[in-house]
Amino acid sequence: MTLGVLLLAAAVSASAPDSIPRPITLEEAVSLAQANAPQVIQAQGQSRTSAAAVRSAYSAFIPSLNLSMRGSRQLPGGGARPDTLPWSFSRGLVANVALFEGGKRFFDLRQAQARASAAGVNETIQQYAASFNVKQQYFNVLAARESEGAARAQLDQAQHQFKLSAAQLRAGIVTRSDSLRSEIQVRNAQLALMEARTSVDVSNASLTRAVGTPNPVTATESDSTGDSEIKLSEQELRALAESGPAVQQARLSLQAARSARQSAWTSYLPSLTATYAPSGNTGRPTFDPSGGYLYSGSVQLALSMPLFDQYKREEQVTQARVAEQNAAAALRDELLAAHEGLAQALGAYRSASERVATQIATLAAAEEDLRLQQQRYNLGGSTLLDVLTSQTQLDQARSALIRARYDRRVAKAQLEALVGRDL
Repeated sequence: MTLGVLLLAAAVSASAPDSIPRPITLEEAVSLAQANAPQVIQAQGQSRTSAAAVRSAYSAFIPSLNLSMRGSRQLPGGGARPDTLPWSFSRGLVANVALFEGGKRFFDLRQAQARASAAGVNETIQQYAASFNVKQQYFNVLAARESEGAARAQLDQAQHQFKLSAAQLRAGIVTRSDSLRSEIQVRNAQLALMEARTSVDVSNASLTRAVGTPNPVTATESDSTGDSEIKLSEQELRALAESGPAVQQARLSLQAARSARQSAWTSYLPSLTATYAPSGNTGRPTFDPSGGYLYSGSVQLALSMPLFDQYKREEQVTQARVAEQNAAAALRDELLAAHEGLAQALGAYRSASERVATQIATLAAAEEDLRLQQQRYNLGGSTLLDVLTSQTQLDQARSALIRARYDRRVAKAQLEALVGRDL
C-alpha cells in the first residue's frame, strides 16, 4: 500500500463519526437541541431582525443626513481644446427631520417594540418545542432500551422452558408437541429481541438528529428511573398556561396590530417637515475639488395636507382594523387552546401515572402466576399451554409498563412546553 493511500485512509477514519453512541443526560440533550434546532435558529434570526426594526423606529426621531459632491465639465465644441474648459464643483449637506406626522412615529415605535417582544416570546416557544421533541426522542431511547431488557428476559424464560421441555420429552413425560411449542416461543423471543435492538438503534439515530450533533448519542442509564412527578397543583398549572408563551405572543401581536391601526389613522393628518441644506460651489481650470468653495444655505419648512389619494388611506385603515380584529380573535383562541391543552396533557399525565401503578402490580402478579404455572407443569399439574399463556401475560405486562412510563414522561414534557417552564 502506497503512502498516499495510507494518508487517505487515515484522513477518512479521522473524519468519520464515531459509531458508538455517546451517553448524554437529558439536560445536555435539551441544551444541544435548543442550540442546534433549525426552528430555534430561525426564531433567533427573527429576534435580531425585530431588534433592528426597533432601532430603525427610534432613528425616525432624529434628522436624516445626505452628503453630496459633484464635479462637471462642459464637452468641447467648435474646435475648442478640452484643457481650456473649466471644471465646476459643488458639494452639500442636507438634513431633514419630520416635526409633526400626527404621532405616526410613536405608533410605529410601539408596533416595532411589540413585534420585537413577540419575536422574543416566539424564540421561547421554539426552544420549548425543540425541548419537547428531543425529550420525546430521549424517552423513546429509554423505552426501547427497557423493551430490549424485557425481550432479553423473555428469551431467557423461553430458553429455560425449551430446555425443560426437551428434558421431559427425552424422559417420556411430555409429548413432542410441548417441545415444538417451546421452540416456537424461543424463536418468537429471539425475533422480539432483534426488533428491540433495531428500535434502540433507530431511537438513538432519532435522538442524534434531534440534538443536531454529527456523532451518535444515546440516553444515559441514570435517566431510566428519572423523576416524572409534578409538584404544582392544577390551579397553579392553569395560571401558568394562561400566561404561557403562546398566549403572551398572541397578546403582543394584538398590541402590534392596535399600534398599526393607530398609525394608519395618522395619514389623515397634516405633516410638517424641516430641511436644512448648506452647499458650496467653485470653479477650477483643472480637476481639483479641494477648497475655495463659496457657501450658501437654505432652511425649509414644508406643510403637507393630504386631501384625496384615491381611497388608499381608507384601504390601509380597513386592513389595519381587520388585522386588529383577527389578532383579538387569535388571542381569545390561544387562551381557549391553553385550557384545552392543559386538560389534555394533565389528563394524559394522570392516566399514565395510574397505569404505571396498575402495571407494576400487574407485572408482579404475572411473575408470580408464571412461577406457579411452571411449578405445576414440572409436577404434571398443568399443561404447557398454561405456562405459555402465563409467559405471554408477563410479556404484555412488561410492555404495558414500559408504555405507561413513556406516556407519563411525554405528558409531563407537553405540560412544560405549554407553560414555558420546567416542572
